[in-house]
Amino acid sequence: MLLTTADPCGVQRRLWLCHWVQSWTDNRRAIDVARWASPWLSIVLIVLAAAIAIRLARRAVRRAVRRWEQGGRLTALRRRASLGVFQPVPRVTPVAAERRRQRAATIGAGLSSFIAIIVWMIAIVWILAVMGVSAATLLTSAGLLGVALGFGAQNLLRDLISGTFIIFEDQLGVGDEVDLGLASGTVEEVTLRSTQVRDVEGVVWHVPNGEIHRVGNKSQQWSRAVVDVPISSRADLDRARDLIKTKADELAHEPGWRERLLDAPEIWGVESFTADTVTIRLVVKTAPGQQFAVARELRGRISSALLAAGIAPAPVAGVDDSSR
Repeated sequence: MLLTTADPCGVQRRLWLCHWVQSWTDNRRAIDVARWASPWLSIVLIVLAAAIAIRLARRAVRRAVRRWEQGGRLTALRRRASLGVFQPVPRVTPVAAERRRQRAATIGAGLSSFIAIIVWMIAIVWILAVMGVSAATLLTSAGLLGVALGFGAQNLLRDLISGTFIIFEDQLGVGDEVDLGLASGTVEEVTLRSTQVRDVEGVVWHVPNGEIHRVGNKSQQWSRAVVDVPISSRADLDRARDLIKTKADELAHEPGWRERLLDAPEIWGVESFTADTVTIRLVVKTAPGQQFAVARELRGRISSALLAAGIAPAPVAGVDDSSR
């Protein structure tokens, strides 16, 4: 039977299924079912399209981040070669590998989340339009929501933006020794929102990235071990300096330590002096993060060598050594 009533589908584009069924059949019941199902089918298709788009975008992000990570390795090798190293350092250490992996994972997760938010926002707008919500209402609601988010989540947005720049600029990473002003120690985790630092006492500090106004990285590219050796002002200064340099050179050529040093040890001379004490400064350029271990080893060896050579150490403040 041909339809004799008014067009049941009207001119609404959201009833596309109804128009399609009407163009292929004159069955009123099928047209009514299509008219009812058209918005719901549109919503299902929008959700599926959004899910597929997000999945494809995440795959593209993973590939891009992987290429960026590989490019970072090549850059690091070129940078290391340009430093004119004294001894070769290991190309890939567990800490460096974990740092690259976590940076790549953080950037990939952040980009994926951002893309997912944008796609779902567009999908929600389309769904509301299918349900008959006017564009003016959508724009007004979006504006009010944006203002509310701007006031209520401004600290969170500041943390996310700061974290993005920290990660992209490689200001710090897992395993770095840093001074953030608010906390100092070893970086254990970096996310877009916060940085986790463990200090020398084992305390874990969670610092919001928006609160980080300066980053002092003590283990990026290369480090420097600074050892100040105080001796008595009555000791032979030249002999002490030669002994300190000899012990430092021995350490630089030992198999267990030479890969940690990037240049030959240097005696910078007298750093300070008083009536009773002369302080000699020794500096050694080391691989990233190795300055503390190298400095401790040097202090122990130099102290033992000075005592064995009979060079008087600096007197302890408040102790009279004249009766010894």
